Amino acid sequence: MAGNWRRRKVIPEVDAERDLVVEDVDSGFCGAVVGFEFGAVVLEDRHGKRRNFPLEPAAFLLEGQTVTLRKPVAGPAPAARQRTASGSVAVAGVRAQVAKASRIWVEGVHDAALVERIWGDDLRIEGVVVEPLDGIDDLAGAVRDFHPAPGRRVGVLVDHLVPGSKESRIVAAVKDPNVLVTGHPYIDVWQAVKPERVGLKAWPVIPVGQPWKEGVCRAVGISEPYEMWRRILGSVNSYKDVETPLINAMERLIDFVTEPS
Repeated sequence: MAGNWRRRKVIPEVDAERDLVVEDVDSGFCGAVVGFEFGAVVLEDRHGKRRNFPLEPAAFLLEGQTVTLRKPVAGPAPAARQRTASGSVAVAGVRAQVAKASRIWVEGVHDAALVERIWGDDLRIEGVVVEPLDGIDDLAGAVRDFHPAPGRRVGVLVDHLVPGSKESRIVAAVKDPNVLVTGHPYIDVWQAVKPERVGLKAWPVIPVGQPWKEGVCRAVGISEPYEMWRRILGSVNSYKDVETPLINAMERLIDFVTEPS
C-alpha cells in the first residue's frame, strides 16, 4: 500500500509508425506495422503473415511496456520540385542577372520567341541575352563585328543545318573558337514544334522553290503566317512540345556561353 495507490496508471499512446514492432496483448501475435485497413493496424510477423488489430486502449506491448497505438497524423506532402519550361529545377527568389557579354544569336523573331518560351527563365538567371539576326547570310561579318573573346562568346542557333545546305556552307566560314554554331534539321523553327501540338498529324510537305511558311498556311487553311505562328507559339508550354534536335542544340549553346572563361 506504499505510495499513492489511488493514482491510476497512465498508458502511453504511441504513433504506429511503419516498421514499429509491437505485440498484441490478447493473442501474443508479434509483428511490424505495415499499414492500416478499415481503422485497424496491420501487423506482419517475421514469416510474412499479416493480421489486423483494432486500435484499442492498452492493447499492445512495445518493448515489454503496455501501450495504446494510434494512427499517425499525416503531415503535409512534401512540395514537388518546381521546374522551368526547359525542365531544369526552378530557383525561387533569384533575380535576373545583369546581361553578360556573351550572347545567343538566332535567325529571327520567331526563333527568339520560341527560345524565350522554353529557356527564358534559365537564360535570365544566367544573364544571357538572345538576339535575332534577321537571317544568317552575313554570319561571318556579324561575328567579326562582335569581336568574340574568351569572356565574350557567341552561340548561334541555325535553322536547316544539314549537310550540303546553304546554311552549312555559311557556317563553315566561321572559324572563331569563341563561337559555337549549332542548329536543327528543320526548314524553319515552326517545324521544330511537334505537329500534334498544333493539331496536325505531320507538317505539310512544301515543294522546293515555294515559300515554306506561306505553303504551310495554305495547306492547313490559314490565311496569314502571323495567325499560324500565334497558333504554334500558343501550343508550346515546355521542352516536351518541341523536337529533340532543337532541345539538344539549345542546351549545347547555353552550356557554351555560360562556361567559365
